Amino acid sequence: MRIEGRFTAGTPCVTLPLSIFIIARNEADRLPRTLEPLAALSDDVVVVDSGSTDDTVALAEAAGARVLFNPWPGYGPQKRFAEAQCRHPWLLNLDADEWLPPELVAEIRALFASGAPPADAYEIRIAEVFPGEDAPHPLAYALPPVRLYHREKGSYSASIVHDRVDLVPGAKVARLRGIVHHFSVRSIGDQIAKLNAYADQQVADLAQRGKRIGTWRIFTEFPLAFFKAYLIRRHFVRGIYGFITAMNFAFYRWLRVAKDYERRSLERKRNRQP
Repeated sequence: MRIEGRFTAGTPCVTLPLSIFIIARNEADRLPRTLEPLAALSDDVVVVDSGSTDDTVALAEAAGARVLFNPWPGYGPQKRFAEAQCRHPWLLNLDADEWLPPELVAEIRALFASGAPPADAYEIRIAEVFPGEDAPHPLAYALPPVRLYHREKGSYSASIVHDRVDLVPGAKVARLRGIVHHFSVRSIGDQIAKLNAYADQQVADLAQRGKRIGTWRIFTEFPLAFFKAYLIRRHFVRGIYGFITAMNFAFYRWLRVAKDYERRSLERKRNRQP
């Protein structure tokens, strides 16, 4: 590990054999918050931009990140491209709308205090912070994906829509105690636009893999997805905004089913034409 003077004023920072990578596009409003605590962990922060038209690139460079451009190929391929640019054996992936609180930064640093971490990969829980909140609700649902891993033990899936690390057989996985804060919702309108675009990508992925969603799910997807978001994922603890976001999630899940049905209907029509 190297000593760097980039942590808090007057406090030297021990950077780790760890690279941090982020994929971004038009994230000037959220990326600076994401980048701010990372100097406490790494001297190799990589931001892969896919064509921002705002100040994303300038702000990332000003924060000390290495910025590279790569046209958008889908989630998995973009993260695999970012992995390949990293210099260190350990990798940490963050999204441009996520933030590491101080206790999680300290926990990650402690993993390397005595050398290499004992596990090959680490799950880190991620909880949403909704507009008007400063931190996740204490009862907020948190997804626990692998985000910290040794590059010889795992890599992001090549799927254009499935955002996950595929680990080698036998890889030892542990879970950190800290929680990543996920500022995923700029506004209701922005969330709907984002989910609509993601539904399009999922339908394209289904077509590419020769898969389909059962037509019967047009009638069941919305209520079941709302139940999942509002009750199982505990959006109900977030009051009215939780109800709104659960409705948006349910609509997105229904929309991907409807769009897949539309895709298949148009294909059948084209195939019938002489």
